Amino acid sequence: MEKINKKLVSVIIPAYKQEKTIVTDIKNVDDVMSKSRFDHEIIVVVDGFVDKTFENAQKIKNSRIKIFGYKENKGKGYAVRYGMARSKGEYIVFIDAGMDIYPTGIYLLLEHLEWYKADIVVGSKRHPVSKINYPFIRKLYSKGYQLLVRVLFGLKIRDTQSGLKAYRREVLEKVLPRLVVKQFAFDIEILAVARYLGFDKIYESPVEINWDKMNTNFTPLLFLDKSIRRMMLDTVAVFYRLKILKYYDEKKKKKWVYDKELDMKIVME
Repeated sequence: MEKINKKLVSVIIPAYKQEKTIVTDIKNVDDVMSKSRFDHEIIVVVDGFVDKTFENAQKIKNSRIKIFGYKENKGKGYAVRYGMARSKGEYIVFIDAGMDIYPTGIYLLLEHLEWYKADIVVGSKRHPVSKINYPFIRKLYSKGYQLLVRVLFGLKIRDTQSGLKAYRREVLEKVLPRLVVKQFAFDIEILAVARYLGFDKIYESPVEINWDKMNTNFTPLLFLDKSIRRMMLDTVAVFYRLKILKYYDEKKKKKWVYDKELDMKIVME
């Protein structure tokens, strides 16, 4: 019987201060992917050695699982890109550690990616069939932010900030070298630049979320929340680079900031 070549999926897990959950997180993702029709690798990136997350993750001995980390915290965007640069998959997924988003959503993203021949699929809290436990105030902020994103970038998806997304590798190879943001507006920058470069097949997939407000530093007072202020500033900066400076154009390549740690490697096998 002729062997069927499965597509390799790289699942990136950025982790920060997750010493209590990281082992379970990794095993849950590996279990979901092992039951799927895809081959997979899991790349865990510990974003700063501030607790025992890195040490605990290394306790897992599995050839499909690779653990990386670095001393200083540099932001989720940096961690995701760090993992992507070390990936081999034709499809690349990232999911936040802590598993507020159930990892079963990964399988749905991959099926959407193939069914729609999509460039990017976003796990969306606002998808009609998503199952979410989500505070009203965050729903309100999310709707307001998505309206801003639609006005600034023309992105018509309803949720750009969930911690679960899937990409075709060729999209990331074009987009990642141009990116600037490493923290708060990483999701927006990658989506906006991808659409700008013509990768406009961007779809949403349902997710299941159990959001525990005890596991976040979020404050309901909009302008007192430092993360929200940084998100807004970074979002406006992306718009300025995209629409005014034309920074992401190929002809501006000499001005792109090269970082050898974040350079997307072409290592498809």
